[in-house]
Amino acid sequence: MDQWKGKIAIVTGASSGIGAAIAQALVHHGMVVVGLARRQENIQQLSKELSKEPGKLYALKADVRKEEDILAAFEWVEKELGGADVLVNNAGLARLNYIKDGKTEDWRNMWEVNVLAVTICTREYLKSMEKRNNQNGHIFIINSVLGHITEFNTANMYIGTKHAVKAISQCLRRELAEKNSTIKVTSISPAMTRTEATAPYMYRLEGSQAILEPTDVAGALIGALSTSPAAQVCEVIITPIPNKTVY
Repeated sequence: MDQWKGKIAIVTGASSGIGAAIAQALVHHGMVVVGLARRQENIQQLSKELSKEPGKLYALKADVRKEEDILAAFEWVEKELGGADVLVNNAGLARLNYIKDGKTEDWRNMWEVNVLAVTICTREYLKSMEKRNNQNGHIFIINSVLGHITEFNTANMYIGTKHAVKAISQCLRRELAEKNSTIKVTSISPAMTRTEATAPYMYRLEGSQAILEPTDVAGALIGALSTSPAAQVCEVIITPIPNKTVY
């Protein structure tokens, strides 16, 4: 991780769970991290807890469902810190039910957070990188194992959003390759992970299978980020042991 010391990373959804664990790991390795979330106070508290680590954590209030919030955040990062080198698209939203029971507003919110926000953040990151003539970058998309399977009937629309970002990451990788860009794209797909967001669904799994922790996902991201300039980790699928998931 020495190559990333002092470099700038943006992490969306950094107020808790996987996003907070990723922000903490990056700061531990000496990176300057800008955490975006609606609950800015949570990131500010985490920043205080990380004050003795080699890196630094900034907290920006942003609702990624609002394009103006995203644009303002990227503008701040470029103006105050010179722009981001690493982008972690982590923010996600899950509302699980059958199609016949689904609510349009829930579906709209999932598409806005899980898909549109990812593409808007990625677009702004790439525009900033091009402006600075910087090709030493890395884009992460925190996906889900449900982006690779269709086994859970009550997760129909959520699964749709995760399959969408899987396709987007593959297309983005080809787009960058066609431009001879060395910016890397890594999709990380964890199984059920113990977070605030998944707490309502934990009763379905407790006692039946092991559950991942946010640090497991953060560790996978650090591993992908630590590769040499010649190596690109395209896809990481993380499942617990013992594992009953079928692909």
